[in-house]
Amino acid sequence: MTRQLHLNLFVMGRGHHEGAWRHPRASTQALTDIDYYESLARKAEAGCFDSIFFADALAIGGQMEFVAKGGLEPLTLLAALARATTRIGLIATASTTYYEPFNLARLFSSLDHISRGRVGWNIVTSWVQGAAENFGYVQMPDHAERYARAREFLEVALKLWDSWADDAIVDDAAAGRYVRPGRIRSIDHLGRYHQVAGPLNVPRSPQGRPVLVQAGSSPTGKAFAAQYAEAIFTAHLEKESAARFYRDIKQGAEGYGRNPRRVLVLPGISPVIGSTESEARRIQEELDDLTAPQAGLAHLSNRFGGHDFSRLDLDQALSPDDFPDPGKVQAAQSRAGVITALVARERPTLRQLLRKLAGARGHLAVAGTPEQVADLIQDWFDTGAADGFNVMPPVLPGLLDDFVEQVIPLLQRRGLFRREYAGSTLREHYGLGVPGNALFADG
Repeated sequence: MTRQLHLNLFVMGRGHHEGAWRHPRASTQALTDIDYYESLARKAEAGCFDSIFFADALAIGGQMEFVAKGGLEPLTLLAALARATTRIGLIATASTTYYEPFNLARLFSSLDHISRGRVGWNIVTSWVQGAAENFGYVQMPDHAERYARAREFLEVALKLWDSWADDAIVDDAAAGRYVRPGRIRSIDHLGRYHQVAGPLNVPRSPQGRPVLVQAGSSPTGKAFAAQYAEAIFTAHLEKESAARFYRDIKQGAEGYGRNPRRVLVLPGISPVIGSTESEARRIQEELDDLTAPQAGLAHLSNRFGGHDFSRLDLDQALSPDDFPDPGKVQAAQSRAGVITALVARERPTLRQLLRKLAGARGHLAVAGTPEQVADLIQDWFDTGAADGFNVMPPVLPGLLDDFVEQVIPLLQRRGLFRREYAGSTLREHYGLGVPGNALFADG
């Protein structure tokens, strides 16, 4: 079977650039207006994207004066989008640190039924200190503790999704029997973090379970992804590091006895598109000029667990010594490593770093013609650095329109990307099968 490129649309606010909300091609609709998200989802579906994806943060963060925030809770949003679309996959982020397994398994199973099999769960452990304070924690659990909880959490969720056999429901009104005896089972899980009797009170869903997505790239995160994830969102600024990550994940998956072709690696890409390269760079400069250093400093601080960077001169060249050791950061370890590697390589000033991160927060930001963007996507795909991309338009909807209308047709003409959907579920879009039921080997 010919390998197929995968594209997800990652929606954030009015675009992934910090200055997007001020740009003339950005929407002026409220971030709580469902019409806005329905419009984006339909555009992505018209472009045959595999899915639309929503991140989540359980705290508002700082510098609200300078950045447009405060959107809808993503699982609620997916339920609405499931009724506004018919084919595109729907992925939402939910935290294993601040949910309970039964609650979350029930929510995602319900969403998979509502969408008729188009849902994925982006599994996160959460790293923002403000989230801990919102859920009654004096201190956020450390990185290792959060991943230990995540492993047990996921194992419980998997058992709950398997607690109904596919043929459990008879619904035979004449005979007076709704469920076959013995085809729904408790799980009786007793672990370090969770005690869950089960069974789930929602039948097994169209995909068997939601597609499992993961975004951590620390050593612990990579091991978790290699064992469980079916799609991995990751951040790389250079093809070489993306290719190393790609190899590590595929080899790690094989080590767990998994088929590496069924573990998709999807780096983030944030493309500014112009009719010429100089026009694209001009648009990029326009966006950078719309940002506030205060907002960039707040975001950088969050990435490094609250570290204070305000003491640094904005126009002095940086060195890695100006940053905490990424391996000891209890927040976003992998992204902290990307940033410090960039600093070591390029030695930017703090102002230059903030402008560089304003576009995609450590993901690959590119500015060029549609052909240049398509060439980069094809190069990474063909040379073993990616199975596709998590597309992060800097401005919404303007730069999403450009990508759908100008880049996707190029990828289609090159035979890399679908012209129409072949299936109706997210698993079918990703080339994944329905997983077997571990509690009912006979189905």
